[in-house]
Amino acid sequence: MSRDTIARDFNAEAAVWDEKPARVKLAGEVAAAILEAAGLARSAGELDVLDFGCGTGLVTLALQPFCRSVTGADTSSGMLGALEAKAEKAGLRNVRTHQIDPENPQLPAGPFGLIVSSMTLHHVKQPGLTLAQLHAVSAPGGLVCLADLEPDGGLFHEDNAGVYHFGFDREAMRELLASAG
Repeated sequence: MSRDTIARDFNAEAAVWDEKPARVKLAGEVAAAILEAAGLARSAGELDVLDFGCGTGLVTLALQPFCRSVTGADTSSGMLGALEAKAEKAGLRNVRTHQIDPENPQLPAGPFGLIVSSMTLHHVKQPGLTLAQLHAVSAPGGLVCLADLEPDGGLFHEDNAGVYHFGFDREAMRELLASAG
């Protein structure tokens, strides 16, 4: 069975993605934690931010007011289209999108002073490689903020299609980050 056969159809889910209150609540909590950890509220809009696996932009748009620019990167054109529609409707000029090819991932050119990723890495086949790629587009002294599952045995998703990891042990994640740079 190919990756395309088992992958979740995030394009189809994009239109209703934001309709789950728990998903919106989690994104708000993640964004608030990032704002605090990164000191974005005090940064005077000086940072360029990359949101890796941005989906419909729930976290992206929460960070937007505090950034010089924010780039949402995702493999799903449907998710990116939803983000673009929200940004256009709100008249936001500092929001960009970048579609990633899952077979040959190319990240947008940096440098980014802040890289965030929320609930994405468990969908990535080789998270160590992805973290190294994120490090490569990070500005010197840049910050990476990750939010993902702790080990859960596959209970988080109703359907585990497209899920490569059932969470990450914190020590294992520290090792992945250290190896990535």
